[in-house]
Order: sequence, then C-alpha cells, then structure tokens
Amino acid sequence: MGEEMNLEGPVEAKEENEPPKGSCCECFWIPIDWIKMLATEMHWTFVFGVVVVYGISQGLGGALFRVGTEYYMKDVQKVQPSESQVYSGITSIPWIVKPLWGLLTDVLPIYGYRRRPYFILAGFLGVISMLVLSLLQNLHLALAVLSLTAGSTGVAIADVTIDACIAQNSISHPSLASDMQSLCTLCASIGALVGYSISGIFVHLIGPKGVYGLMTIPYGLVFLVGILLNEPQVPDFNYKQVTVITSSCFYLIIHSYINSMFVAQVNQKFLDAGKAMWTTLKFPLVWRPCLYMYLSFTLSLNIYEGLFYWYTDSEAGPAFSQETVGYILSIGPVGSMLAAILYQNSLKDYPFRDILFWAQLLSGLSGMLDLMLVLRLNLAFGIPDFVAIVIDEGVSRMVGQMKWMPLLVLSSRLCPSGIEGTFFALLMSIDNAGLLSSSWLGGLLLHVLKVTRSQFDNLWLAIIIRNISRLAPLCIIFLVPRGDPDSSFLPDEVPSSEEATCDSDQEPENIELVALVNGVDDDSR
Repeated sequence: MGEEMNLEGPVEAKEENEPPKGSCCECFWIPIDWIKMLATEMHWTFVFGVVVVYGISQGLGGALFRVGTEYYMKDVQKVQPSESQVYSGITSIPWIVKPLWGLLTDVLPIYGYRRRPYFILAGFLGVISMLVLSLLQNLHLALAVLSLTAGSTGVAIADVTIDACIAQNSISHPSLASDMQSLCTLCASIGALVGYSISGIFVHLIGPKGVYGLMTIPYGLVFLVGILLNEPQVPDFNYKQVTVITSSCFYLIIHSYINSMFVAQVNQKFLDAGKAMWTTLKFPLVWRPCLYMYLSFTLSLNIYEGLFYWYTDSEAGPAFSQETVGYILSIGPVGSMLAAILYQNSLKDYPFRDILFWAQLLSGLSGMLDLMLVLRLNLAFGIPDFVAIVIDEGVSRMVGQMKWMPLLVLSSRLCPSGIEGTFFALLMSIDNAGLLSSSWLGGLLLHVLKVTRSQFDNLWLAIIIRNISRLAPLCIIFLVPRGDPDSSFLPDEVPSSEEATCDSDQEPENIELVALVNGVDDDSR
C-alpha cells in the first residue's frame, strides 16, 4: 500500500499542475515549453547567450543605435540623405568581412580559447566607440563615421561568434535548425520592439549623443558574456591559464603572435580552412543559392534615408517628431515576430524556393505602400499619415523577415562541419555585401533624382524604380534549391572537420556559459 500511495501521489500532483487543455493558460505555456525544450537539448546557457547577443545587443541596442544615428546625421552632422545613405553603407562594412571574424574564432584561439576573447574584444570596441561619440564635442564627420564603424565591428564580432555556436548546434541537431533561427528572430524582434518604443523618447530627452552613452550598456553585457563563457582550452596550445581575462585580452593576442610555433600552426589552419571553404563553394548546390542571396538583396534598392528625411520634413512631409518616429519603427519588430511565428508554425517545412518566390513577390508589391504615402493618396481615402505609415512599416518588415528566415536556415544547412563558424559568416557576409550594394545604389539613385534635405519632388520616382527592381530576382529564383530544412545539401566530397584541422572533434558540441551559482548549474543538468 505504501508503494502504491507513493506512486499515485506524483501522478495526481502532475495532473493538478498541468493546465487544462484548450484554456488560455495553454497558449501561455506553449512558448515556455518550446524554450524549455531548446534549453534541454542544447543547455539553457546556449539560450541565454542567444538572448544577450540577439535580444539585447542587436535588438534593443540596434534600435537605439539606428534611431540615434538617423538624427545624429540629420541634426548634428547635417548631411544630405544621399550622403547619409553612403555613410550607412560604410558602417556596415564590418558585417561584410564576417568571414574574417569567423575564421579567427575557428582557427585562431587566443591563449587557447576560441570564443571568449572575441566576445570581450567586441564589448570593448563598442564601449570605447560609444564613449567617443557621446563625450567628444564638435566631432569631425570622418572620426564620427570611424567610431560608428568601430561600434558596428563590435556587434559583428559578437554576432559571428554566437552564430558559430548556432551553426555548430545546427549540425549536431539538424531537426532544430529552424527552431534556433526562430529563437534568434524572436529575441531580436522583442528587443527591437522595446528599443524602438523608447528610442524616440530618449532622443528627444537626451539627444543622439546621449543615446550613444546608453549604448555602452548592451556592449557591456557582451563583454560580460565573454567573461562568463565556459569553454575548455584548445589542447594544441599549452598556455598558462589567465585568471583575470578582462585585463589581459590584448596581452593574449600579442603573446599568441610572438610564439613562432603557434604562428606556424595558425598559418596552416588558415590555409586548410581556406581550402575547405573554396572546395565547398565550388559545389553548384552552394554557389547557386549564394548568388541568389547577393542579387536579391542588391536589387532591393535601399532609399530609406530619403523617406526618413521626408517623414520628418515640416513642409513636404508629415513632420513626425522623434517620439513618433520611434513608435513607428517599433511596429517593424511586431511584423518580424509575426513572420517568425508564422514561419515556425506553418512554413518551416515548405521548400525554400516556394517560400522565397512568394516573399520576393510580396516584397515588390508591399513597396507600393510607400508610393501611396509620398503621393498622399492615403489622405484622399481618409487614412491618417500615422496609420498609413504604421501599416507600411509592419507589412514591409513582416515580408522582409519571411524572406530572411529561410535564407538563414538554408545558410546553416550549407555549413560543413569543422568550419561552420567561418562558412556561416561567409554566407552572411554575402547577404551583407548585397545590403551594402543596395544602400549605395539607393544613395546614388537619390542623388541622381536630386532628392535632398528639402527637395522631394522625385521621391515618388525613386520608389517606383525600387519596387520594379525588387521583382527582378524572380527571374533567378531557380538558383535556390527546392529542398526543405531536413534535406541534405552538402555532397560527401565536402571537407570534414579533420581536413579543415579546426579540432572540432575535441571541442564540445555545445558552448556553455558558466553559471553564477555552481550548484544551480549542477542541478539543471
């Protein structure tokens, strides 16, 4: 009887704790159970790392950075929209050289560590650059752009480091590749929603330079991730462990380079990794979607700076305030979250080509909402400017995210084992190169059509040209494979981790963060 009572007790307790099916509580528990599942499969600290980098640094911090920079260029540096478009492209260059950061994290351990020093370096670059922008008065435009680029470099390094963990887990858990990308998107969207909601308020209260001061907090958290990251030293490099990493990052870099034997090993690793990447890129199932990625982003001409100057103009445009601009941009993350939820629950098993076809088509059609706004057709239908722009922002971001997510999943499935961090960064740099080309071509278009700080007569024509160019990638959609996320795209001839000499077989499958309380971490296992 005693044993029966002991067995029945937990069953009854479990039934009492379970929420009734079909209740409102069930909708609340579904995402929590999903996150618990990811934490169980890949350790909860992996989920925590994604939240810090994607949610706080890129989401919230990226929103503050974008709105602050828009007003910094317009009101402090007083540049033309076409010039601002070019400078925006310059600050994105660190994202184009992501393969360099990925290659460093894969083959260049600093004092025996692959990930930790790069998080520290990323946080350090960001904090210093934001302090320069915030504290120095009458900063020259060239130095300002350099500081903005340094801050962007910090975010890019942190991004590629966490992406290496994601790509590594996508190889060890291929069925969860879509779930991991959904988690990244949701974290970034929620962080951006909060960031955009408060960005306009902070720009109004403390100005763009004050916003840069606040940006030191997200960068500081990235720095903290580097301190907490728990990863074993690479066995091939026998260095004495450093206990205080925060004061020795640059010493570790110098010490690594002056060691002749270490340099020889690093040179060989760079050579082998480069050969493995080139061999992989030569396969048609790899270079064809890469070509599509670049062309699809390049042809989606970016003319946002012209639209932003029009939004805030008191004569030609609706003259939105800083707070209103922040609220409008906060709608974008809502659209991204809806796209992530839709993709996760309904579209993640569909072939990549089918999803990208409809996403590209909708991207061109959604651009007509901008034309309706600039021509003020919304007022003819009785739709206020704020409502029309909110609808435009939400729809455009939702469609853009629906195009971005399958590309992310496809990129993670194209990464060979052992150089997954480097190769995933290479694929992302192709996308970012397309975005840079789009930004500069859009700036050139605004310049040719003479769209300035106060002249917007030809802005409608720029929108029409952009919308037509967005439809052009439909002609090359055949470059994308028809496979779904569970398909295998890499041939057997692709180099393995051993050929890349990246020591992936000696590295644990999941990167874990050191728990603040060891006992809690032990219990969670």
